[in-house]
Amino acid sequence: MQKVSKIVLAIIILSITSCASKKDIVYFQNDEVDQSKINYKTIFKPGDLVQITISALDIEAVKPFNLTSSSATNTNVSGTPQHSYLINNNGYIDYPILGELKLASLTRVEAIELFKKKLSPDYVKNPTVNIKITNFSITVLGDVKNPGRFTIPNERISVIEAIGLAGDLNMSGIRTIKVKREEDNQIKTYKLDLRSNKIFNSPVYYLQQNDVIYVEPNKSSSQDAVYNRNTGLFISLGSIIISLISILTR
Repeated sequence: MQKVSKIVLAIIILSITSCASKKDIVYFQNDEVDQSKINYKTIFKPGDLVQITISALDIEAVKPFNLTSSSATNTNVSGTPQHSYLINNNGYIDYPILGELKLASLTRVEAIELFKKKLSPDYVKNPTVNIKITNFSITVLGDVKNPGRFTIPNERISVIEAIGLAGDLNMSGIRTIKVKREEDNQIKTYKLDLRSNKIFNSPVYYLQQNDVIYVEPNKSSSQDAVYNRNTGLFISLGSIIISLISILTR
């Protein structure tokens, strides 16, 4: 009877342990998602390379604003190499005819409206403006299968998609991750718990260019890494000590 009780107790403990470990690992548990807070927008920053295409019915009128570049790798609809503009440290680009324009901290919608106001009606009537970031990239580091820097062609990527690009977290990766983002000339850190649906309401759910995701390894994994790194040293020291003892005791 006592043996049966021990077996039952072991099963209960095992069940509790299994539930706890599952709760620590599984993504998107519980918590409701506020759909109104899910918002995607591109915000231009210093260091961005942008391609700006101006279109209108009057083709001749827009030609001075669409510079070409022999070294460009991206092309417009007609196949012509597009010139890229670097947003400088002060947030400005130097654009043909219009001069210096501040794009940093503007959303894409705001930047397009700025160009339209500058162009119409003096230079181009009813212009269509397209702005694209050509060096949009994010970085995923830490306890994931394939850490690295990833270029995002369409400028739209969520935290979940970025983790997918990196091959997902390893089982030893802590499910509360960190997102590093530069805002107002400062690096800010946001924490997101992948186990909760609340991540969809985070201001960093949709990543901005140059964001960094870091996945910290759990304590057990960190200790194993330190142990494995020092194992060779311990063996070497042990061999030296044994050799010294052998010499001294002869």
